[in-house]
Amino acid sequence: MRIGVPKETKTLEGRVALVPEAAGDLVKRGHEVWIEKDAGIKSGFKDEQYSRLGVHIAPDAAALYEKGELIVKVKEPIAGDLALLRKDHLLFCYLHLAPEPALTKRLLDIGLTGVAFETVELENGELPLLAPMSVIAGKIAVQVGTHYLHQPMGGKGKLLGGLPSTERGKVVVFGAGMAGGASAALAAAGGSNVVVFEKRQDRMEAMMRLGNNVTALYPYDDLVAKEVAAADLVIGAVLVTGAVAPHVITRQMMEDMEDGSVLVDISIDQGGCFETSRPTTWKEPTYVEEGVTHFCVTNMPGAVPQTSSQAICAAILPWVNKLASGSWRDNAALVKGINVEAGKLVHPALQDMKL
Repeated sequence: MRIGVPKETKTLEGRVALVPEAAGDLVKRGHEVWIEKDAGIKSGFKDEQYSRLGVHIAPDAAALYEKGELIVKVKEPIAGDLALLRKDHLLFCYLHLAPEPALTKRLLDIGLTGVAFETVELENGELPLLAPMSVIAGKIAVQVGTHYLHQPMGGKGKLLGGLPSTERGKVVVFGAGMAGGASAALAAAGGSNVVVFEKRQDRMEAMMRLGNNVTALYPYDDLVAKEVAAADLVIGAVLVTGAVAPHVITRQMMEDMEDGSVLVDISIDQGGCFETSRPTTWKEPTYVEEGVTHFCVTNMPGAVPQTSSQAICAAILPWVNKLASGSWRDNAALVKGINVEAGKLVHPALQDMKL
């Protein structure tokens, strides 16, 4: 099969779906692999690294989409991509369609088959292609939260880990999955007092094992309001596979937070889990509501493209090979990943979507 890897065009997105070694492996398996010129530059990979492994270099996006049958990219297609996608394309990338009715309608109008990384689901419910980016986003959430707590950035001027003679900072995390777990682990290792809200008993137990400065709680409304009011940094990492994220913090709760506190919404690519969340980009990453800095960048892992590209590629390569083999519809996990096909909404989480 002819596999096409376009350059990512989302604002300040630096990732590439296939690193050179992975593209070379696909060539060895008999596939014809094309990559758009300079698609890997921001991740540290030059065209020569691809071409020496038998990968073809397309001069521009139009040529790339013309050659490709299976289009493998990182983020959802935007205007330039949508103009070049065809009905016969098999699209494999992060789609996050639930909060994006306009994008969903465009894909339905095109009529292609779209398999989303984030909804490829194993029998045990695990989401193997979402996991690596979730971990990276979870770590970035603590890093950027720490940064925006600095007074020159508009923060309250709090050092999260504290030191002798000062109080420790407080971090509240919603969700103890891959993203929330990574946030809690990094915040705890840095010395913060960490509260994780989670409903699953096994994940609460895992969070408690991170250290004596970690508390895991069930998200009762009154308890959530109390802990959020006292927080310096709040991280939202709530996921309902393929669906819009539920709101776990209301504007009223936020009014009780101290000015200069920070919210980081990892769930923003699924609509956001705070009532006051709205999508931002790395170019303009923050805004202030109720005196609280909001960081709601929809492609957080794009800030560390070399690490992210290596991580996502290692996760998706076996699945790319299955898709390219032509006999992928007997694979239950990939079939679960189908979001749109032949002008129809396929994934159950999208069935009630208003277009």
